[in-house]
Amino acid sequence: MRLTPSEKLTESEVKSGMNFVIKEGLTTEAVTTLTGGAFLVAMALKLGASNFQIGLLASIPTLSNIFQLLAIFCLQRFRNRRYISVISAFFARVPLIFVAALPFLFTAGTSLTLLISFLFVHFFFSTVTNLSWTSWMKDLIPEDKLGSYFSHRSRLIQIISVILSFSLALVLDYVKEAHPNAEMMVYSIMFFSASLIGFAGIYFFTKTPEPKMELSEDISMLKFFKKPLRDKNFKKFLLFNSFWAFATNLAIPFYSVYLITVLDVSLSYIIGLNILSQFSSIMLIRHWGKLSDKYSNKTILSFCGPLYIISMLIWPYTTMPDSHVFTFPLLIIIFILMGIANAGINLSLANIGYKLTPKSETVTYFSTRTMVTAFFTASAPIIAGFFADFFAVQELNWEIQWKGSEGDFMIPLIKLENWDFFFFMGACLAAFSLRKLNQVSESGEVHKHVMVSEVKLAIQKKTRQKAVAISNKIYKPASFAKRRAI
Repeated sequence: MRLTPSEKLTESEVKSGMNFVIKEGLTTEAVTTLTGGAFLVAMALKLGASNFQIGLLASIPTLSNIFQLLAIFCLQRFRNRRYISVISAFFARVPLIFVAALPFLFTAGTSLTLLISFLFVHFFFSTVTNLSWTSWMKDLIPEDKLGSYFSHRSRLIQIISVILSFSLALVLDYVKEAHPNAEMMVYSIMFFSASLIGFAGIYFFTKTPEPKMELSEDISMLKFFKKPLRDKNFKKFLLFNSFWAFATNLAIPFYSVYLITVLDVSLSYIIGLNILSQFSSIMLIRHWGKLSDKYSNKTILSFCGPLYIISMLIWPYTTMPDSHVFTFPLLIIIFILMGIANAGINLSLANIGYKLTPKSETVTYFSTRTMVTAFFTASAPIIAGFFADFFAVQELNWEIQWKGSEGDFMIPLIKLENWDFFFFMGACLAAFSLRKLNQVSESGEVHKHVMVSEVKLAIQKKTRQKAVAISNKIYKPASFAKRRAI
């Protein structure tokens, strides 16, 4: 098996490689769906996980990114990103087999401890894979196609995630209802299947061509990290990215916990809401990609950021004062807004990171950004999990009281309790982080109002065209019938 880099890639090799990157992304998404999200939370709760353990589980994927020094050392030592990706991906898949065997070998408490340990190993090696892969993609994908290509790839990935996650949710709900003792066996099958799909995905790594790395020969680790931190514009972007990551991750990991424990929503409904969110992303991500190429990624972020903050602020109203007739409609609105916003936010953050990175310093800049944001992303759910028990017995009410001759009238404005505090605090910190975005400079930057105005004009034009087309379909048959009558 030949895994050595090529001095120069032909146009056909690049095109073939881009196709294999999409296929590898689909297998990786299948692994992520089978072993994470609401399914992992439900499995952990089934094993008796505490709030802190849930927070720890949520932090592991990003906490492991702090150990990217090993990945950097490997890249400097071997200069072969495809080889490193293949080896590290293999070792990342192996722990999933052991997780699948846990319910058959140990008690619930021991299984939970080992689950956290094996998942840490899984994400540790995945970190090495991700760093190598990102540097690899920077050199493989043409820069003028970044937005449209990765939006297309993300769209296909989300479609796979939607189909797989909803199917699994229906199976799990059926098993919990008809065969509750077999629930843990289903989780085991899911992890074992994930390992097999992950091994299959490694094949696509081996088929994707790799251009030769551009990296300085002799560089100390201290200088390695000094370069991006001396880049003032990149440092401003790093500050914004870190604030945003911390703010949103105070809440994101606990959405599923809130739905399961507070609202008592079944897995199929939870996955249905997630699918609704992903469908919103799928419908708009292609447009965000085109808009980011036409305008700027910063413009997309300044529009999508407030949308996501609004979705966070709606959460407390789903149980104010308790579950009510509008709870589910509000959840639908929340997940639609999250999907629309996340599509633009994730795409724009990735693209700005690529654009602000010098081609010869891809590993340096990406690893610095990943390690710094990983610290803030991982610390948020751990802090939230640690203080969750404290806020579980706290309550904050804000209401308007009207006193008149006919009695008192109360209008509740907001009620915060339990997880609501983290949703509200996360929204406030996210709003603060958007102020940092204004300090970041991006080439080709266009003000948000220009993009909004042009998009509104485009929508109005399409609406008029469709209205004319519909009226013609109605008018022409009527005119024809009238002429025949004459």
